[in-house]
Amino acid sequence: MTRDSAPANRPTAVVFDVGNVLYGWDPESFLARQLPEDEARLRFIEDVGLWEWHDSLDGGRDFQEAAAELSGKFPEYAHLISAWGERFGETISDPVEGVHEIVGELDERGIPLFAITNFSADFWAPFHAKEQAFFRRFRDIVVSGAEKVMKPDPAIYFLALDRFGLRPDQALFVDDRLINVDGAIAVGMHAHLFTSAEDLRRRLEHEGLI
Repeated sequence: MTRDSAPANRPTAVVFDVGNVLYGWDPESFLARQLPEDEARLRFIEDVGLWEWHDSLDGGRDFQEAAAELSGKFPEYAHLISAWGERFGETISDPVEGVHEIVGELDERGIPLFAITNFSADFWAPFHAKEQAFFRRFRDIVVSGAEKVMKPDPAIYFLALDRFGLRPDQALFVDDRLINVDGAIAVGMHAHLFTSAEDLRRRLEHEGLI
């Protein structure tokens, strides 16, 4: 599926999301390895408000501070809260099939590559270091946790475009979440809702980027 605000000019650069576009993100499987029973796992997620809490980390909150506060409220879950930080890399799965090959082709053609990701700054540093060979293809990456602003807030798109040296209509933004795609369209970017490498390749071919 593709959504585009149809700016007058074709894009000349591609801006990727990271989770579930470049690399898989599967926190449910990570949690299932620690809490195999569905009822216990769901109770933990609901009791601590895990996803909202994680969003606060992506929004710039320090993990140690946030973990200490949450563990104080739920001491019975302290080991699980600690593991979320110590083993967060285990929630990130393999490269999304076919996408790294596309990134390589774009890079070889000299297409400027960038990324905007909702990601905790504390978690991003070790992940980026581990995958630095791949991320060398990217000229710059805006990380929400470092900037303390998250997609789909217009501020993060404008901040990224300014840093990347792009007008909105020069950028094709690729994300797997419709809310983030719509956020990019709202600031004047071309945008593509990611569903598969094959669909993305068709869009890039249509734009003359690959």
